[in-house]
Amino acid sequence: MKVLAIDTSNYTLGVSLLDGEAVVGEYITNIKKNHAVRLMPSIEMLLQQCDVKAKDLNKIVVAQGPGSYTGVRIGVTTAKTLAWSLQIPLSGVSSLAVLAANGRGFEGYICPLFDARRQQVFTGLYTYGQTLETVKQDRLMLIQDWLTAIQETDKRVLFIGNDVDIHRGTIQAALGDRAVFAGSTLHNPRPSELGLLGLHAEEADVHTFVPNYLRLAEAEATWLANQNK
Repeated sequence: MKVLAIDTSNYTLGVSLLDGEAVVGEYITNIKKNHAVRLMPSIEMLLQQCDVKAKDLNKIVVAQGPGSYTGVRIGVTTAKTLAWSLQIPLSGVSSLAVLAANGRGFEGYICPLFDARRQQVFTGLYTYGQTLETVKQDRLMLIQDWLTAIQETDKRVLFIGNDVDIHRGTIQAALGDRAVFAGSTLHNPRPSELGLLGLHAEEADVHTFVPNYLRLAEAEATWLANQNK
């Protein structure tokens, strides 16, 4: 089964091609540039370099969020369009789960983290033995409230993600030696991990599949607040 995986949910743009569980090709950048302009050329380049045509694909997997509103929307829209036009299955995977998968083999909890501004983070808690398992569901929380919640656990915690340094001091103050910080090469979510997670994931209805933002866009929240006055 040939699977194309797409992740534009944050600054990192990643696409990968899998043949079953074998990673055939992978492309990643971590730069602040327009994903809408760069995504399709990246997909085309990857397929061309791997001598695979779009009609050879058997499934599309996409990082469903949370993350950047615009980034998540670009990835999901592109994935839906490809799945619909090629008439192949589509599966979504948590963007945080994709990042957590980089902690494979860590003996403790894995905490992927995206900064959400105003001292908030998108985060969750995972373990990865033979498979990736969810300990605490993905959520949007104040970083201090989140750290208080995981202080009750009894294991070391691996913090992973490009935004971890924003909150490093707060994390160290709360958890001390129990806080472990991933190396820089692990902070980019890997589209190959996305493909593996989505390989056997439940298929989505391409027409009703939507991003998982975990919160309303600011404009939507303002509109709702005004309606309730």
